[in-house]
Amino acid sequence: MDLRVSPVLALILRVSAMLVLTLGAPAVLCSSEEYILNDKDGLGREFDGVGGLSGGGATSRLLVNYAEPYRSQILDYLFKPNFGASLHILKVEIGGDAQTTDGTEPSHMHYENDENYFRGYEWWLMKEAKKRNPDITLIGLPWAFPGWVGHGKNWPYDFPDITATYVVNWIIGAKQYHDLDIQYVGIWNERNYDSKYIKLLRYTLDKSGLEGVRIIASDNLWEPISLTLLLDPELSTAVDVIGAHYPGTTTVLDALKTQKKLWSSEDYSSFNDEVGGGCWARILNQNYVNGLMTATISWNLVASYYEKLPFGRDGLMTAEEPWSGNYVVESPIWITAHTTQFTQPGWTYLQTVGHLEHGGSYVALTDGKGNLTVVIETMTHDHSVCVRPPLLPFNVTSQNATFQLKGSFAFIKELQVWRSQFNFKTKKPSFFEKLAPVKIIDGSFTLNLAEDEVYTLTTLTTGQKGVFPAPPPSARFPKIYKDDFNVRNPEFSEAPDFADQTGVFEYFMNLTDPGPHVFTLRQVLTQRPVTWATDADQTVSVIGDYQWQNLTVSCDVFMETVKTGGVFVAARVDKGGQSIRSAKGVFFWVFADGTYKVTNDLAGQTVLAEGQSGTLAFGWHTLTLTVEGQFASGLLNGYPLWKNAVVLMPQNGWAAVGTRSFELAQFDNFNVVAK
Repeated sequence: MDLRVSPVLALILRVSAMLVLTLGAPAVLCSSEEYILNDKDGLGREFDGVGGLSGGGATSRLLVNYAEPYRSQILDYLFKPNFGASLHILKVEIGGDAQTTDGTEPSHMHYENDENYFRGYEWWLMKEAKKRNPDITLIGLPWAFPGWVGHGKNWPYDFPDITATYVVNWIIGAKQYHDLDIQYVGIWNERNYDSKYIKLLRYTLDKSGLEGVRIIASDNLWEPISLTLLLDPELSTAVDVIGAHYPGTTTVLDALKTQKKLWSSEDYSSFNDEVGGGCWARILNQNYVNGLMTATISWNLVASYYEKLPFGRDGLMTAEEPWSGNYVVESPIWITAHTTQFTQPGWTYLQTVGHLEHGGSYVALTDGKGNLTVVIETMTHDHSVCVRPPLLPFNVTSQNATFQLKGSFAFIKELQVWRSQFNFKTKKPSFFEKLAPVKIIDGSFTLNLAEDEVYTLTTLTTGQKGVFPAPPPSARFPKIYKDDFNVRNPEFSEAPDFADQTGVFEYFMNLTDPGPHVFTLRQVLTQRPVTWATDADQTVSVIGDYQWQNLTVSCDVFMETVKTGGVFVAARVDKGGQSIRSAKGVFFWVFADGTYKVTNDLAGQTVLAEGQSGTLAFGWHTLTLTVEGQFASGLLNGYPLWKNAVVLMPQNGWAAVGTRSFELAQFDNFNVVAK
């Protein structure tokens, strides 16, 4: 998530750009205000699509909890062709049980002898996407791996055969249990690659009858993978796509020399208001104009996680309130539609694309059957909030642009027109509006282009701005919340609204307990995963309203580790995601050695109270934590255990449950009452 282009590399890229034309780059026509659209002298590269990324991590966590019809409406805006974003590609995280930005996603193999291809919500999401668009491209990429894959080491390449088999099992499971064909698979998100592993992954795929699954490498920077591919013919045979993250719309000469497909396999990472939509408009065009990238994938697909987790609202749209049903269709949805509703993977870019003389860019694509789509953007630098800004300046002014159609397009008489205007000065934007068709006179047409606009001109007449009735209004998380975990949801393994930050908390049926605790929520990891971000040493799942201050949290707990086991309930938890290790709050712990502790931090270093509790493993206990102003008190099994612990900070945060370490433990009858 933190890839940037250095000034030195920027200089190299500017010099290298002079050589790009010799390798099939598009011509940049900026000497006049007339721009040629011509296929007479050949075409550019084949277009592979625009996509969204669910994962990296747990970014779609709350989406599956939405009630109908709102859940289906959100999915339609994302995937339904000719309706909203109409995405061509869905990339998902291969869950690895570890924190990967905003939470953990469960693995299909927690342990070597364990396989379950119904955990998590990515299977469900891929099926929903496929239901709407049967031709959507599906991609899987691991961010983390279960601990057994690395044999206790944080390096999966030490055991490449185990790692390859683990990944291939996920692909096989997708087909066997969900009839999903995974078309591309990556290596290890934004981490160093290993050539031996990539070759072995290719071998394992082929041996398993998955010759059609293609490999993307390395989901990091352009180099050193591009140079390595040039020097290693066997590796080059194994890799089909060079995927770079946040390339700033530029590529490198080595990548072009490989003649591989070049993708921005993760991009955007911007707040999804109108400004973020402008950033996205520029990226979608200029990734090809500047860098010959034929696919661009947004991180993330939909901001469906608690907003106070890292990178809140960095999605194409926002759906973070399943309890209310509210969601927000943001500008990036309609900016995406400018490309996706009027092109398809398999179309081809024209060579005659490039920058406009007074700022902005244009691309043109054809299906080879006479259809033409032109996308123009005039986004200014003043409004850029791109996390990884492109290298070129955005000095954009109003301009007249004349486009001359030649070759097989010379006979086109009319183009349909769709326009988005950001109107940053008036703050009255309009998105994806259909205008009157433009008439082609003597093979040309002229547009008056203002700043911060996006146009699509196309021979296709299928586009539409999909709309549903307004969703329910936004509402805070309920102040009274209960879950006895008796209602099972077959679509995913986590309980509604819980967001695992370290560890994996799954529904569990305790067949040994004929009493009231047959159905519980269980933390199931006993070994630290091969991590991507910095997990905490403790496991924790957060829930609720980050603004909660005064509340009572209660939960029945069951420790399954003798002597060293421990569990907690918590309030005012102030951090999650990659910052979970430093989370503060009020944590009420009980331990299997008969003691308790109250701490001001997840790590357990700042102790507010401690003493004897009499708690042991393999027995149910009820913990009740009340925080009121600067004081906190706790009950054990309904009786006061401690009171009036002084809490100065933090003043607000989520509720949570968790364990002392990676250990088995169960939770039941979770209850929150907030004031």
